[in-house]
Amino acid sequence: MRTPALAAALQRAKPIRGLGRIDEMTGSILVARGIEAALGEHCYLLSPRGQIIGDAVVIGFRREQILLAPFDHLSGIAPGCMVEPTATPLRIPVGQGLLGRAINALGRPVDSRGGLNKVRRIAVESPPPQALSRPRIDQPLVTGIRAIDAAITIGKGQRMGVFAGSGVGKSTLLGMLARGANADVSVIALIGERGREAKEFVDDILGDEGLKRSVLVISTSDEPAIRKVHAAAAACRIAEFFRDHGRDVLLLMDSITRVAMAEREIGLAAGQPPTTRGYTPSVFALIPRLLERAGRAPSGSITGIYTVLVEGDDMDEPVADHMRSILDGHIVLSRAIAHRNQYPAIDLLASTSRVMSSVVDPAHSKLAGELRRTMATYAEVEDLVRIGAYRSGTSPEVDRAVGLNPKIRDFLAQREDESYPLAATTEQLARILTSAGAQGGRA
Repeated sequence: MRTPALAAALQRAKPIRGLGRIDEMTGSILVARGIEAALGEHCYLLSPRGQIIGDAVVIGFRREQILLAPFDHLSGIAPGCMVEPTATPLRIPVGQGLLGRAINALGRPVDSRGGLNKVRRIAVESPPPQALSRPRIDQPLVTGIRAIDAAITIGKGQRMGVFAGSGVGKSTLLGMLARGANADVSVIALIGERGREAKEFVDDILGDEGLKRSVLVISTSDEPAIRKVHAAAAACRIAEFFRDHGRDVLLLMDSITRVAMAEREIGLAAGQPPTTRGYTPSVFALIPRLLERAGRAPSGSITGIYTVLVEGDDMDEPVADHMRSILDGHIVLSRAIAHRNQYPAIDLLASTSRVMSSVVDPAHSKLAGELRRTMATYAEVEDLVRIGAYRSGTSPEVDRAVGLNPKIRDFLAQREDESYPLAATTEQLARILTSAGAQGGRA
């Protein structure tokens, strides 16, 4: 048992927190000695003359050495550089003043609109709500996108993945969600994007109306890996702030795959063993920590939508496979559908929402089931129809699916500037499914 005298002696023996010295550089990791710092602690990097040249965070230990990941490129690091611990974790700004603004992983504005007002700084890390304290998901989040609202209805507090290869309309879909969803606030994390794409997303895809109720956290592809990881954590923390103030928040993260790649880079540099496709164990620990921060709370909700880049359209690659096991549903974007100029290019038969039955009425659920059955029936005979080998009258069910196919495709296609109320979506779907489809042979 520790006595007061022993505690006082240990306190006197404790080393004074002071400046450390950088001993070596391994890849993107700095190794320092002579300081006492905790995991996740924010540190300043100092030149030999004592000037601040950058920020870093403690990511690990190696005996008496401290491993640091710098937030800036290493071009200014030289022998004799020092490290000053701050005794605090990394802090980011939160508050109403963030609406309509774009910040980086450190919470600094990147939109050339001056400093931030009406904000305060809090630690970037926070625990997720306790599992049994979360209210059930029982309300729909109307997105304004017919394909989603009709058959993959999202609930407030749900976690959905958007699985897509490159160039199939992923960013456009996120912009439609940010503009049309009935959320109070949108927090959008653009991680690993090209600088040009980030600018285009704000100006062309999000637009002025979407920006007014949005907060953007941007970490471009050229930035150090630790910035990408902390940009994801910062976006989650900002979303939690608005949720704790009773808001329904839409958290859009593009993309969780680039966060995983950044964490892999950090883990490999720190000496972690690689596993499948080089991903380190820390990657598969980080992903659920980020995703569990979304969900409903007694005072608000965070609906998380995370894009997953599938290399070569491989839906079973490690990050995609791990994400599917954690998410409450997934939306698959199809290259084949995009090639026929149908946007959003959602493969409805490959997509699902695990909470849809809890957030829609029985009539809507029945319509969605009938839509899927009709599309599945057409998919079975599509090749025969295209080559003219199917004869009308062979099967009434197939005839109906073939006749309704053009109407269903028109229903699922939507311009990016369009948004539809849920009632209008279900009414239009009901009219299509109860209409007498054109007979036979149309593809």
